[in-house]
Amino acid sequence: MTEKYIKNVDFNFIQNQVALIKDSYKKNAAPNVIQAVKDLANTKISELFPNATDEHKEMLDLSALKSDQEFDKYLQQLQGYRLPFPKISDAQLKKMFPKNKKLKLPDLDNMNLHQLTYLSWVDISTNKKFIVYELDEKIVGIECKYTVLQKDNICSFCHRFGQVAFISTVTKAKKAKNPDYYKAIGNYICFDSTECNKKITNVDYLTTFMNESLGEKTDQ
Repeated sequence: MTEKYIKNVDFNFIQNQVALIKDSYKKNAAPNVIQAVKDLANTKISELFPNATDEHKEMLDLSALKSDQEFDKYLQQLQGYRLPFPKISDAQLKKMFPKNKKLKLPDLDNMNLHQLTYLSWVDISTNKKFIVYELDEKIVGIECKYTVLQKDNICSFCHRFGQVAFISTVTKAKKAKNPDYYKAIGNYICFDSTECNKKITNVDYLTTFMNESLGEKTDQ
């Protein structure tokens, strides 16, 4: 049985590193420059997997690759080691949003869970966007109001330029000195979460956003 250890976000990162190396070859960069790009890519990829086995380290090593075919084969091989987004049922989603009695559910059966870092869908009738994410080994979800912008902008999650929506959610965090205090959090994120999941290479901001939205009481 193949051990799954590469998350979608990590696979996207590796894919980006491969693209940088391939671009160096296409631009006929000097051999020492290409080697430097490869070395940097290998270092960055190894940092993603600090507990990698010797077998995994060998599998992830880009040093010997030169042609497009070799790089494509490398990525294809890694596909078999991708970790899927945790399976979740319609019942679990309904339980996650108990106040939304007419919750519109995503088509889970037709989603490729291996290509998800976070699950998201919209309900046009209520003008809401739902985001579900694995936070500290627990699946959590938030609902946001959204407005699609007419102009492209930078997504806060994947940091790419494209069609975005402004989303806003009210944090559950409260200030100890003012228990009735609530704060709205707003962000620009990709309206098309499928495309965002293909591009996201770092979850730092996504994790922070979810933590803030679901926060506990603070003394601030």
